[in-house]
Amino acid sequence: MYDVIIIGGGPAGASAAIFTAKDGKETLVFDNDQSMTKAAWVENHYGAPDIEGPELLKTGREQAEKHGAAFSGEQVTAVDKTDNQRVKVKTENGEYEAVHVILTTGGNTKLAEASGIKTTEGTEPKIKSIIDTDERGKTSVEGVWAAGTAAGVSVHTIITSGDGARKAVNVLTEMNGERHVDHDILNAKS
Repeated sequence: MYDVIIIGGGPAGASAAIFTAKDGKETLVFDNDQSMTKAAWVENHYGAPDIEGPELLKTGREQAEKHGAAFSGEQVTAVDKTDNQRVKVKTENGEYEAVHVILTTGGNTKLAEASGIKTTEGTEPKIKSIIDTDERGKTSVEGVWAAGTAAGVSVHTIITSGDGARKAVNVLTEMNGERHVDHDILNAKS
């Protein structure tokens, strides 16, 4: 059983995984390698000037793995609430459970729709539908959250990664019972 399962390994998913894994939560990311960032040339991502999308994705995954997140290429087929108030994630090869699931599926809401999660009309150009969430990122299914383009924010990598981090902070706040803050401090030079 995992604390957090993230479905989607693009900027929103990897960013969420960095935060949850760094906080010590057992984190599994399902990444089907379909992120729209794979085709991007990025010149507007803070801290990563002039970078190819695949390199940005690789860096995000490496950061999440450094903090303990595990990645799987399995295809997720359904997300369901269990009798014990956990969330079950079904894949082509098996089933996994978590306390919380974060959907970061980019411009694709098919998994959410197939799982009975409420969607609504998209607000971005070429994004027909998005996952309906409250202001914190919670969906219509308890324990399931959404972040990034799937949750209606702009497709720009800096915005989706920030939204993934924000939703992860909200998940961690709920899990830990207090507002999650994670600030690293430089060591003072002697």
